[in-house]
Amino acid sequence: MPDAVRPFLDVHHSLTGRTWTNRLDIATGRTAAAIAQRSNISEILARVIAARGVTLDDAEKYLEPTIRGLMPDPSTMTAMDGLADRLARAIVDNEAIALFGDYDVDGACSCALMVRYLRHFGIEPQVHIPDRIFEGYGPNNAAIDKLIDSGASLIITLDCGTTSDDPIAYARGRGAEVLVIDHHLSDHELPKANALVNPNRADDISGLGYLCAAGVTFMVMVAVNRALRQQNVPGLPDLLKLLDLVALATICDVVPLVGLNRAFVVRGLEIARRGDNHGIQALALAARLSGPINPYHLGFLIGPRINAGGRIGNAALGTELLTVDNEHHALAIAARLDELNAERQRIEVEAVEEAAAVAELEIGSGEGPPVLVLASANWHPGVAGLIAARLRERFERPVFAIALHPDGTGTGSGRSMPGVDLGRAVIEAVERGLIAKGGGHAMAAGVTIKPGQLGPFRTFLGDALLNQVSSARAKTALPIDAALTARGATLDLVHDLERAGPYGSGNPLPIFAFPAHRAKFVQIVGKGGHVSFTLTSEDGARLKAIAFRAANTPIGQALLRNPDSAFHFAGSLSIDHYQGREQVQFRLTDLAKPST
Repeated sequence: MPDAVRPFLDVHHSLTGRTWTNRLDIATGRTAAAIAQRSNISEILARVIAARGVTLDDAEKYLEPTIRGLMPDPSTMTAMDGLADRLARAIVDNEAIALFGDYDVDGACSCALMVRYLRHFGIEPQVHIPDRIFEGYGPNNAAIDKLIDSGASLIITLDCGTTSDDPIAYARGRGAEVLVIDHHLSDHELPKANALVNPNRADDISGLGYLCAAGVTFMVMVAVNRALRQQNVPGLPDLLKLLDLVALATICDVVPLVGLNRAFVVRGLEIARRGDNHGIQALALAARLSGPINPYHLGFLIGPRINAGGRIGNAALGTELLTVDNEHHALAIAARLDELNAERQRIEVEAVEEAAAVAELEIGSGEGPPVLVLASANWHPGVAGLIAARLRERFERPVFAIALHPDGTGTGSGRSMPGVDLGRAVIEAVERGLIAKGGGHAMAAGVTIKPGQLGPFRTFLGDALLNQVSSARAKTALPIDAALTARGATLDLVHDLERAGPYGSGNPLPIFAFPAHRAKFVQIVGKGGHVSFTLTSEDGARLKAIAFRAANTPIGQALLRNPDSAFHFAGSLSIDHYQGREQVQFRLTDLAKPST
C-alpha cells in the first residue's frame, strides 16, 4: 500500500472508530524536507506548515505574519470608500453617532473598537446592544427610536444589519443615516443603508469573507484614517494598539485562522499581554489565568465570560467592560460576568443532558437524521448555541437547539461541521418562508420560528444538507502530523510549534502520535469528568497528560480499566503554567490498540 494511503501506525480502527492517516502525502513530505533545509527550522515544524499548504517560497513569511505584509487595500471591499468618507465626515463635524451591536464576543469587540476609535476624536457614541430574549438579533424599531430621540443622526450597525431591511428603512425614514459593518451571509436583497460593508455580500470580490466583524471593523478604521489623513486631520489614532480586541473576536467567532486573521491574532496577543485593556486584564484575573494570554485563554476562558452577559444577563456588559478605562470599574464588571458565567455553566449542563437524551432517542440504533433539530420550552435561549455545540461534537452532525417561548415561537442557534454550510441553508429557509427569521455563516447560524414551522424546517434541513453531511461524516480519518516520544515532547518543541500558530479553524492544531506508550496514575479529575494520567515511554520518560470530558467515553474507559497497558496515543501538545513554571502537557484526542 502506498505511503499516502497507508494508515499511520497501521491504525485502521481506533477506539473512536477512526483511521489514523498521515497528514502529509509523499509530495508534501518532500516539500517539508526542503523547507527544513532552506529555512533552517526543525523537521517537525516544517512538516506542520507544509501539511497546511505552505510552499517552500512562502515558509519564512508564513512563520512571521505581519499586518503590513498581509493587509490588503481596504478599498477592495465593496462600498468601503463611501462608508469611510461618510464616517470621516461625521468625525470632522463632531456628529452625534450611535452604535448598534450584537450580543456576542464579536459584536462586543466590534463596538468596543468603534467606541475607542471615536473617543480619540472626542466623540462619545451611544451604544445599544439588544437583549437576546426581548429584542433578538439585529436592529429593531424601538431601539432605533431610542437612539434617534437621544440625538443620533448617524447609526452604525456592527456585526449585524445585513438582513435588517425593515429597521434600516425605518431609521432612514426618521431622517437618520445608517452604515452597516458586518460579515454575515447575505441574501440577494440588501437593505437600503447609506453604505454597507460586508465581505460576504454577493457583489464583494475582495476575498476577505473569512474576517469576523471586528476584523472588518478594523479594516473600516484603516480606511477612515486614510480619508482623514487626506483631509489633513492631525493626530490620528494608532490602530495597532486596538488589535487585542480584533484577536479576541477572531478567536471567539471561530473564523478561519488564515491570512490576515493569523496576523491579527499574533499581533493582537502581543498587545493583550501588555495589559493595556483593563477589561481584558480584569477578565484574565477573574478566570484565574496562568501564564501569558494565549488563544486558548481567549477562546475558552475570557470569551465565554463576555458571552455570559449576552446569554443570561445584561448584554451590554461585554462592550462596557472592553471600553472602560477605570481599573476598579473593570474589575467590578468582570466579577459580575464571572458570576453570570458560573450560572450559565449550571444552566448549560442541565439543558445539555436533556437535549442529549432526546437526541439519542431520535437517532436510535441507526444513522438518524443528518441534522438534529431539537426544541424545548425548558431551555434558556441564551444557552441554545452551547447546547448545539456540545451535541454537534457528541453526535458528529449539525445541530440546532431551539428554545420555545410560551406563545409558541422559538429562537435558537445551530452549529455545523466542516464541509456543511449551515448559514446558506438557513437563508434559503427564510427565502422559502419556512422560518420567520435567520442568518449566519457556514459554521453557525441563528433562527426565529413561528408556531407550526419547526417540522417543515427540520424536514428542509435534512433534505438540503443530506449530501453535505454524508460527505463530511465519511471523512472520519484522524490526520497525524508526526510521531513523537514522551522524551521528545519538550518545551523547546512546543515553543517552536507556536510559530506556525495560532491554531484553530482553518489552521488545525498539530496532532502527534505516541506509539506504544503507557498511561500511569490514571484518575478522574474535575467536575467535567476529565481523565488525568501520565504518559510514559519505554525509556521511562514521562509526560503530563489529560483527556477532557472523557470519563464516560471509550477512550476514558480504556484508560481507567487497563492501567499500564500499551496503547498508541494521539493528541496535541500545549504548555501548562503552574506556579510560574512551564510544563508540557499532552491533550489526548484518540487511542488505539497496537496491531499484533
